[in-house]
Amino acid sequence: QVQLVESGGGLVQAGGSLRLSCAASGSIFSFMHMGWFRQAPGKQREWVAAITGGSSPNYADSVAGRFTISRDNAKNTVYLQMNSLKPEDTAVYYCAAVRRFGSTWYNPSGSWGQGTQVTVSS
Repeated sequence: QVQLVESGGGLVQAGGSLRLSCAASGSIFSFMHMGWFRQAPGKQREWVAAITGGSSPNYADSVAGRFTISRDNAKNTVYLQMNSLKPEDTAVYYCAAVRRFGSTWYNPSGSWGQGTQVTVSS
């Protein structure tokens, strides 16, 4: 099973930027579709962005045009560049290996790492 460690969260003012990283173990990383999710207090976890093994990005409507997902297979790492952050982006962000389900993506393992906290102040 792939082990994932998220990092890069922090406190930022509205309009600011952060870059999250997700370091993965395992030799099959380059073939895996990877995604980012987030969970705000009192809300369900939601899918944010995904990148296929072929590096094709996909975004939830709420972040399209502001967030960019990318991957570096040589480093077994997936990134989420977050620009023009809004207070409603405040959440714990998680990465996971994902599968497509219609127009969205999900984590078939159901397992999650510790996540990284992103807090956007107004």
